[in-house]
Amino acid sequence: MIAISALPGLPEIRPGDDLAALLAAAAEPLGGLAPTDVLAVAHKVVSKAEGRIVRLADVDPGARARALADEHDKDPRHVEVVLSEAAQLVRADRGRLICRTRHGFVCANAGVDASNAPEPDSLVLLPLDPDASARGLRTALPGRPAVLITDSFGRAWRQGQCEVAIGLAGLAALEDWRGLPDAAGRELHATVIAVADEAAAAADLARAKDSREPAVRLRGLDRHVTDADGPGVAPLIRALEDDLFR
Repeated sequence: MIAISALPGLPEIRPGDDLAALLAAAAEPLGGLAPTDVLAVAHKVVSKAEGRIVRLADVDPGARARALADEHDKDPRHVEVVLSEAAQLVRADRGRLICRTRHGFVCANAGVDASNAPEPDSLVLLPLDPDASARGLRTALPGRPAVLITDSFGRAWRQGQCEVAIGLAGLAALEDWRGLPDAAGRELHATVIAVADEAAAAADLARAKDSREPAVRLRGLDRHVTDADGPGVAPLIRALEDDLFR
């Protein structure tokens, strides 16, 4: 059985806050954190604590940003921030900028987002190194639970957004069933379960987008929790040579 509980009572996170201490305090009413727990944390609070915030008033857009902004009816300052965060602009179409980030993620606007920003006309960026953020939180949290840093991504060929793992420590990213038998004894050849993404998506069901509950504790994933922090989300990122649609 898997039990999923949003942590109550977290304050608005500001640059320099001790996020681990705030998360630990918020977990206390639920009985705290155990070594076999998984703590899913929305990247926005991680980014805010790490100071990954940009004020549009401080942005001077370049020629490329201005051209894209004119073409797609966007604020050129916002576009400039997106381009600065993108390793590659994969596609620009109908007001959407699909980018590959320095982390290897393919997502809208290189993860740059104005929702839940700390003040008007400001943007929240992805953490510089979400895996390092997850490892740091895991080390600092009582009980040393596994930690997921999550974000909402759109999905090719599917409507709606889904929470996925962008940073990871102490949880197996994948469960590989290739070569193993299914329930009828047939050998599986392609089944690799995205455990970390499924955990991130499940955690998102325990809160609402306006509930101000950015952290969720999951229990019952013990077999996927590891003592070592592990390789992070790298196993989840499809190699460029295997990308059939780029």
